[in-house]
Amino acid sequence: MDPELAKGKFLIAMTTLLDPNFSQAIILLCEHGPDGSLGLVLNRPTNVEVSTLIEDLPELAASGQVYAGGPVGKNGMLILCRGDATSEDRGILKDVFLAHDLDVLKFPWLYESAGEIRCFVGYAGWATGQLEAEVNAGAWHILAADSKLIFDANPATLWQEMMLQIGGECAIYASMPQDLSLN
Repeated sequence: MDPELAKGKFLIAMTTLLDPNFSQAIILLCEHGPDGSLGLVLNRPTNVEVSTLIEDLPELAASGQVYAGGPVGKNGMLILCRGDATSEDRGILKDVFLAHDLDVLKFPWLYESAGEIRCFVGYAGWATGQLEAEVNAGAWHILAADSKLIFDANPATLWQEMMLQIGGECAIYASMPQDLSLN
């Protein structure tokens, strides 16, 4: 376990976390600093196709379902891309970066470097010190993030897989039924 909060970490919701927005959530921490934190819930696909929200970028529109990234800022879209990070301020992992708006994806050199794209409406946000307090209270378990788990894992079983990876008492919770009301 790597207990350091930083961008490029997974936050795994523990069973003690009572907020229904984050029940059995896996969050990719995209930003963490003195001004607060921003993350995206990775295991909440919606029934909405990206093509219903975006028409002027056919490659992006074909990227599948929109994900519910969290309870904050549901009017905007954030886009996770797997490919070469174009700058350190957008890079989350060596091969994962965040696009804050569609205009960034209109540059072909950037789009071509994105091997895969996932669109999120909303995000999870924490004020300064709030996330640290939640981690200290045992609400979140921290693990290093991996692009394969972000883009290739089945969202329906991701929480259970992460609980098994944590092991110990957490592995028992992997057999808990998924809360289908959240999808």
